[in-house]
Amino acid sequence: MAIKKILIVDDSPTERHILSSILTRNGYEVIMAENGEQAIAKAKEEKPDLVLMDVVMPGVNGFQATRAFAKDQSLENIPIIICSTKGHEIDKIWGLRQGARDYLAKPIVAEELLQKISRLN
Repeated sequence: MAIKKILIVDDSPTERHILSSILTRNGYEVIMAENGEQAIAKAKEEKPDLVLMDVVMPGVNGFQATRAFAKDQSLENIPIIICSTKGHEIDKIWGLRQGARDYLAKPIVAEELLQKISRLN
């Protein structure tokens, strides 16, 4: 499956802008959500090919949202890359155990993000 449409989930407008700029410059269609609840609703509506998920957000956090994706038959096949300031090894292990395919610590390096996306293609 070629990745074309990417859902960015982050409560920070700055982080959404940075990620969106990287992705649109590289030919991806971008949709955005500000929290886990919006992410689940947008994913069901928009059917993205990939989700970039922050962890620390109000309401449903990124780990909870990732778990919800994994348990929902309509969302379980959408790969998730967690992009978080929580960069400790235990955070990465926990994120992968929730169903994420990969994990990136912030600040995001554009080349690293694009490599991880291309590996999922």
